[in-house]
Amino acid sequence: MTGTSAEKGTISVRLVNEALLELRQQGLDDVPLLERAGIAPALLQRPYARVSAQAYGRLWRAIAAASDDEFFGMNPRRMKSGSFAFMAHAALREPDIGAALQSMLRFAGLVFDGLQPRLERQGSLAHIVLDEEGAPPSRAFAYFTLWMMLHGLVCWLAGRRIPILGVELRCAAPDYLADYRVMFSDNLRFARPQSRLLFNADCLALPVRRSEPELKRFLAGAPGNILVRYRDPRSLGARIKVYLRNLKPERWPDFENLSGHFYMAPSTLRRKLALEGQSYQGLKDQVRRDQAIARLDSGEGNFSELAFELGFADSSAFYKAFKKWTGTTPGQYRALMHPEQPDSGCPNRSGR
Repeated sequence: MTGTSAEKGTISVRLVNEALLELRQQGLDDVPLLERAGIAPALLQRPYARVSAQAYGRLWRAIAAASDDEFFGMNPRRMKSGSFAFMAHAALREPDIGAALQSMLRFAGLVFDGLQPRLERQGSLAHIVLDEEGAPPSRAFAYFTLWMMLHGLVCWLAGRRIPILGVELRCAAPDYLADYRVMFSDNLRFARPQSRLLFNADCLALPVRRSEPELKRFLAGAPGNILVRYRDPRSLGARIKVYLRNLKPERWPDFENLSGHFYMAPSTLRRKLALEGQSYQGLKDQVRRDQAIARLDSGEGNFSELAFELGFADSSAFYKAFKKWTGTTPGQYRALMHPEQPDSGCPNRSGR
């Protein structure tokens, strides 16, 4: 969950409606809460409208104050006001991100009924798993709200973005996914046996870089200062990634031709990407990474063919790039995602 001050952090009104769903089902009037947040109620009838991240953060605070629940009423046990701050204070005392995350997950397990999050590590990959004790799946918004709190706090503690490699949820895919893809990962999978969030295990060794004075300022701006780490789906970097996804890698343009496609001089495009903390090479790497992970998640086993389709000179170059992106090999990643499928013995499944 990352961004820069140059990005316009906005959130779909569909997520505003998701945040208000439980209150509405209880028959409570949401208009005063919307007005307190500075969101026009009529805006919620326009499915493509967006609100500022700051307004969404104010709404979150207003709902928490009205219901004494920082989790929008989505769990039988309320996440009482002040819970997030308590969790942050406890995590801040830990020496590194792994210990901080363990502290956060223990706290979440105490707060929520029927939801026991735990941290697992398998080789170079780590994942937060949600044990739901046989309960029916929650709606996607509940899972993503929990991920946002945990991941947002961890990134702030580390002082850097911790890339998410993939998200798996027990529930069916919701009608709206665009903001979730921007915030977390393009690699979202639904109707899975367990809900989990995957990332590079090397991140667990990062030191906690924040202080008590910084925490006070962070909490004073929460949750808005987590929400602004959304990247606007209409940002230049996001538009370039959409453009690249619609082309085969061998047809990706050079920087000058890309500039022409977006009606800019190369220097202007480079400057605007820099303001978003992006580069053309970085965007190409992100698209290749997401496509590689999606193919491996779907069961792809021919890594030489996949390397060719992604535009790599050979499978060795793909292997090195994937290891850099995820901290693990394509074969190890595929084995983690599909433990039920035995290795066929094919040379392309030998760890590459």
